[in-house]
Amino acid sequence: MLRRVQRFLIRWVSLSVAFAVTDAILPGLRVTGGFFAVIGVAAIFGIVNAVLGTILKILTLPLTILTLGLFALVVNALMLEITAGITSRLTVSSFWLAVLAALIITVVSAIVNRAIAGPRRARA
Repeated sequence: MLRRVQRFLIRWVSLSVAFAVTDAILPGLRVTGGFFAVIGVAAIFGIVNAVLGTILKILTLPLTILTLGLFALVVNALMLEITAGITSRLTVSSFWLAVLAALIITVVSAIVNRAIAGPRRARA
């Protein structure tokens, strides 16, 4: 149980850092409201991605396989657009910027997640 909570918090922190980095380097994506807004947007994005993202990823699996995984970026961009529609703290200027932002968020989140969690150990 404690390990699950720890993994959840690590993913939330890494997603928050990813949103902050993306906000800093992409002029068309803005998270307004400071530190707590970034944490809130990351939480909303995580919930949207867990609920709708899972359904959309299953439905679009054939297209994702056909495009060698690139369509997953489009699904993540759509999740980003939905999150921007839910909260007034996130602004995304265009869909193609959302695709680029989804790529940056994915990469930064993976890097931060690995840095915080450390290398995976083999399970016995």
